[in-house]
Amino acid sequence: MAEVTELHVYPVSGEPGRDLEEAAVDSEGLAGDRRKKAAVHVVAAADVAPDTRANLVVSLTPVELEAAIGGLLVTGGVELEVTGTARNCPGVYAAVRHPGVVRVGDEVTAVAPDGAVDAG
Repeated sequence: MAEVTELHVYPVSGEPGRDLEEAAVDSEGLAGDRRKKAAVHVVAAADVAPDTRANLVVSLTPVELEAAIGGLLVTGGVELEVTGTARNCPGVYAAVRHPGVVRVGDEVTAVAPDGAVDAG
């Protein structure tokens, strides 16, 4: 079973982020996060580096995460539409299809564009 392993918001560009145990997610992204190119940045735990600035870190593999491009990530009460790879860093960008609350430890299900489900 794949899960959310970390949650982060970055309220001010260039400054350290804040680690969270749970976050409300609306159409613009995680509450308290600054608005940027995409609502949510998701990265596989295997790709996390000290300078990674992702909102969600998940235990899916990088391959599983990239396979979800054009599909969905479902976690907690949130549905994220995976829109593409992140620029100049690992992970993917996602738009919020269904707002809700996400917590560290929530199960993550990847739904590929063809409807195939991968729960990690």
